[in-house]
Amino acid sequence: MTFSLAIVVPAYNESDVIDAFHARLGAVLDGIDASARVIYVDDGSSDDTWQKLGAIAGADGRAVALRLSRNFGKEAAMTAGLDTADADAVVVIDADLQDPPELIPALIERWREGFDVVYATRGARDGETRFKKFTSAAFYRLMERLSDTPLPRDTGDFRLLSRRAVTALGGLRERQRFMKGLFAWIGYRQTAVTYHRDARYAGTTKWNYWRLGNLAIEGITSFSAAPLRLATWVGLSAAVLAFLYGIWVLMKVLLWGDPVRGYPTLMVVILFLGGIQLLALGVIGEYVGRTYAESKRRPLYYVDSRHGGQPPFT
Repeated sequence: MTFSLAIVVPAYNESDVIDAFHARLGAVLDGIDASARVIYVDDGSSDDTWQKLGAIAGADGRAVALRLSRNFGKEAAMTAGLDTADADAVVVIDADLQDPPELIPALIERWREGFDVVYATRGARDGETRFKKFTSAAFYRLMERLSDTPLPRDTGDFRLLSRRAVTALGGLRERQRFMKGLFAWIGYRQTAVTYHRDARYAGTTKWNYWRLGNLAIEGITSFSAAPLRLATWVGLSAAVLAFLYGIWVLMKVLLWGDPVRGYPTLMVVILFLGGIQLLALGVIGEYVGRTYAESKRRPLYYVDSRHGGQPPFT
């Protein structure tokens, strides 16, 4: 049975790889009995990615390219693509060819079995350092423990979504977006397809450790209140310890006449308690800042220009 398929591809400074990616994706789509459309979203690239996407859209009638008015971030770019896609099944995939387009037929096969979300789980990861693999695994396992909505382990954004899953995501317009969490939060029937993740085909990754750290904080604070509870318990524990220590000092003076000494100890205690207080304020500030951003209700993105015609299934 013929169905409509949309491929959402966020791209930021992917000039070195975008042509090779589209060639491989096009070969895959040629073998799928579907009315297909590729939706490229240029997230304000500073290289000639947009010019190449324009050439792709002009040469391939299945391709449409959107250019956002500035760099809003990958989460917003994916949202723009999902908002544009109107198909029976929608696949989200990066343009760096670490996620193989050749896996798409396997995702479709599981979708045909009745699953609404078919996510691609990384069985092996080439081209990444041991530290990167360790921190990534630690993050997913931490989220599994902290969040009320556990994320599937070792799983990125590469996945297939049914029409009703995309519609459900369209109703989630929060500004602080952590798409991996939102994909899991909507529920419905979900399953995994395991694959071997390749090294980046060309160019350099846009995700340094600073940006990955910020993304991890985004995920934890968006889907768990555990840091707030931890700050409460740490503060309570520090107060109890300080109270017990104060009783011990008083008892020494009353029973043994021990003079109160220990200026270095006093400074350590003061600095320790002050550090805990500042840490707790920082955690609270993260949540307050996200509440402030949500209260402004700004649009998630703006589209500056477009290449290619309307999808055939709209």
